[in-house]
Amino acid sequence: MAAAAKIPVSLDGLKTGDICLFESLFREYYRPLVVYAMKYVRDTDAAKEIVQEFFVRLYEKRSSLAIDTSLKSYFYRSVYNSCINYISHMEMRNRHIKNLAMQSENEFSDNQVALIELQNRIYKSVEDMPVQCRRIFKLNRFEGLRNEQIAEKLGISKRTVETQISKALRILRKKLADYFPGGVQKY
Repeated sequence: MAAAAKIPVSLDGLKTGDICLFESLFREYYRPLVVYAMKYVRDTDAAKEIVQEFFVRLYEKRSSLAIDTSLKSYFYRSVYNSCINYISHMEMRNRHIKNLAMQSENEFSDNQVALIELQNRIYKSVEDMPVQCRRIFKLNRFEGLRNEQIAEKLGISKRTVETQISKALRILRKKLADYFPGGVQKY
């Protein structure tokens, strides 16, 4: 009952919106509450924000305040609860970020595996081509030679080179059809 005797003057002043009292409480408790919050959140900006939000909530809900302890105890308990909520929120946020990073890493790994599988399938398909078709295709696609250069190098007609490249592309489209559900574009 003795503690209740100290509260009414300040609590009544808060409930009626006494700005001078509110400013006085802010000046008296702001720094000590920030220092207290720092013990928990270990971030100066976060501690300041927590205490500022506490005072904003205190002012907004002043008419419905029901404090059964000293104002000081109420202030520290409220800031403590806000710190615990902040810590929980940050832990959840960090877990979410970590999960996203792991998911991205797994997707990247899955894409790499798929790419390697596709490359292996392409090389195997090329190796399975008839000898002349494979040789001409490799000179064109892997070594970058133009049709005229291939024809000259192999002593065959340019038309034969074109026919063999077309044949190689048909073989690849057929063997890789399951990798491209919409079909492979001709080029």
